[in-house]
Amino acid sequence: MRDAPSVLFICLGNICRSPLAEAALRAEAAKAGAAFHVDSAGTGDWHVDCPPDPRAQAVALMHGIDTSGYRGRQVTVDDFTRFTHIFALDAANLRDLRRIRPANATATLGLLMDVVPGREGSDVADPYYGDDAGFAVTWDDVSQAAREIVARLA
Repeated sequence: MRDAPSVLFICLGNICRSPLAEAALRAEAAKAGAAFHVDSAGTGDWHVDCPPDPRAQAVALMHGIDTSGYRGRQVTVDDFTRFTHIFALDAANLRDLRRIRPANATATLGLLMDVVPGREGSDVADPYYGDDAGFAVTWDDVSQAAREIVARLA
């Protein structure tokens, strides 16, 4: 995985925000002809082996991306050496990641929206308890970040 940038996105359950970030980065990398290894995970284990939320799948499909084959997983300590970059989608998950980060971690750890000029320090809002419009906002946020990641790492 170290030949190309490898990026892991982390949210709480790995069924809304982080799979959308994964989909957005895969799409942006493909558009740019850039090689990236991309994955997503959650800090919690509630949705391990579950597909993304149907509303997340729907917003991705609106942009031509099928995420129905994605499956939730929980972040592991091995991820901190398997990936070059780990992005938390909010400050609470970043705190959790810092707490479990092993001493031998090699991945750069940060908040996703810190890569978007003018959005530093902001969270990607969790759309889970809202309506479809929240998923569209999440898509816009993660797509902006994906474009910046490709521009910086490709």
